[in-house]
Amino acid sequence: MPGLSPVRGLGAEAGRAAVRLARLPFDLAVEGVGQLTGLLGHAQPSRSTVDGEPAQAESGVPVLLVHGLADREWVVSSLQRGLGGCGAGPFVPVTYNGLSPDIRAAARVLGEQVELTVGRCAGQPVVLIGYSLGGLVARYYVQRLGGHVHVPLVITLATPHGGTATALLAPPHPLLRQLRPGSEVLTELAAPAAGCRSRFVAFYSDLDEAVVPAARGRIDHPDLKARNVLVPGVGHLTLPLHQPVIDEVRALLTAAGQTGFALARPGRDSRGKTEDAGT
Repeated sequence: MPGLSPVRGLGAEAGRAAVRLARLPFDLAVEGVGQLTGLLGHAQPSRSTVDGEPAQAESGVPVLLVHGLADREWVVSSLQRGLGGCGAGPFVPVTYNGLSPDIRAAARVLGEQVELTVGRCAGQPVVLIGYSLGGLVARYYVQRLGGHVHVPLVITLATPHGGTATALLAPPHPLLRQLRPGSEVLTELAAPAAGCRSRFVAFYSDLDEAVVPAARGRIDHPDLKARNVLVPGVGHLTLPLHQPVIDEVRALLTAAGQTGFALARPGRDSRGKTEDAGT
């Protein structure tokens, strides 16, 4: 997949980081107020639905967007704008407590929203798109909580599927400990999953400062149908907004709508996985 040169990639990432740092106090304040009022930690209904009425999907492919750690609004709104008009929808932002002490709890919240969306969309299956930590939440729900019966396709962006070395240096928060390589949650995800029927597409980068080393952004599991897409020269904050990534996700959603999730399975490498080399 087309990426960026290291110099351009670092420059783009520095710009994104400056914007995020400027917004961080506000985002943390919103997060704190939400916890005090009990708004976070519960699935929120889609903005495109009305209580008691089924959601109207543009193509019969509802898409749930799962944010990462402390990036709830900017990544969801950016993805919605980038994916608009591809024929999929409705797009449902999933809200969970980003400071929750457990990925499992966030995955259960996601499951509530999936079931709510399936019910409002006449039983149609849904696509999950998870950014960073949100990708692990989506994967845990599908792989460990039986979510594969509702979710034929999971797309993850800059997700530490194998954990990340940066979590070893982070404060000892329970959730951050779960991102350490070899954690209990990651050990669960590495366990056999022969019954999981969902297809996974994982976008990862060789310049991701949050997922170290880069290979931990891949899904390498013998029982999962996973396609790993390398996006060279793109940082952690830039990857979900990188236009070639948006274009590829749009193509995946369009194909899902046209084929009813009967997507062609690409060729496999020697490990039973697929790989797109960056260019």
